[in-house]
Amino acid sequence: MAILKSVGDFFALDIGTNAVRVVQLGASGQGNWSLLHYGYAPVDSKTTSADSPEARRRLGEVIMTAVGQSGIKTRDVVIGLPSQKTFTTVIDVPTMSEAELKSTIKYQIDQYIPMSIDEAKVDWKLLGQSLHDPKQQEVLLTSTAVNYAEDRLEFIEGLGLNVVAAEPDPIAMIRSLLPTGVSDARLLVDMGEQSTDIAITYGDAPRLVRTIPVGLNSMLKATVQNLSVQEDQARQFILKFGLAPDRLDGQVLHALESTLDNFTSELTKSVKFFQTRYANTPVGGILLAGYASSIPRFGEYVAAKTGVKAEPANPWQKVRVSQSEQQQLLPIMHEFSTAVGLAQRSNRI
Repeated sequence: MAILKSVGDFFALDIGTNAVRVVQLGASGQGNWSLLHYGYAPVDSKTTSADSPEARRRLGEVIMTAVGQSGIKTRDVVIGLPSQKTFTTVIDVPTMSEAELKSTIKYQIDQYIPMSIDEAKVDWKLLGQSLHDPKQQEVLLTSTAVNYAEDRLEFIEGLGLNVVAAEPDPIAMIRSLLPTGVSDARLLVDMGEQSTDIAITYGDAPRLVRTIPVGLNSMLKATVQNLSVQEDQARQFILKFGLAPDRLDGQVLHALESTLDNFTSELTKSVKFFQTRYANTPVGGILLAGYASSIPRFGEYVAAKTGVKAEPANPWQKVRVSQSEQQQLLPIMHEFSTAVGLAQRSNRI
């Protein structure tokens, strides 16, 4: 999906809550890439959440620091759009040619997006025949507010960069997290600081996309409150000991149980919603990324609560990375789902 179309060589820019990530890839055969450049620069969450001129100036400096340290020379960039600022859904439309669809879909869009069509920037992609009604075909629809899209575009281009495409983060992550050749349905889970993007895919296309308002920060708050520790210590406990019942006498697991129950309940609801729509398409596995892949025993907990096998996903699985760069990337590799997915966009989209 593209809010704008991409052309030529470009790099990917992911502005996260606590870090800016940039990636440039080179094609290396069908469906494979090699890492050309990457950059990573931490940023204060107060800077990314604020909208003041000073916060924008600081964020711009962090972005250009990440670009500068990466060695990227091109000015063309593909940017991610945070899930909180986008709306993505799959709709059914009568089977027709793509040309007919192009001429009629604009009259149908306003009934599906949560804003006036005049205030939205909308894009769509034909997924093919509906999985549950052979007389229908499915269309992936994404939208974002025109004001937000134009403001973000102006900000990035004000740094001397040329935005050639913008894409919702959950759509980008599918590209990097989903292994090649998966034929069944998969639930992808990418946990960030403030929230978790999830997508259920079938084939290589998303069929359900949503965001859960639970991230690492929710777990930090629960740990601070229930164990009476400071936030930096809570972070260390979660990322080092995780959900192991035999570490710290299981105190971390116990402190997080209510938060984790809410989280896994949302995953279960998503699976049930998907299987209501696609009754004959079971979800064959859960792929965990972001903090969900780096918290010890998190996958085991999710699998036990949902009844679906869960395992860590590797956003770099289709990218050739040198040994030295692997060592440098190791502590932060799990954070690059969106950036790598954006960089894997085809120039021909």
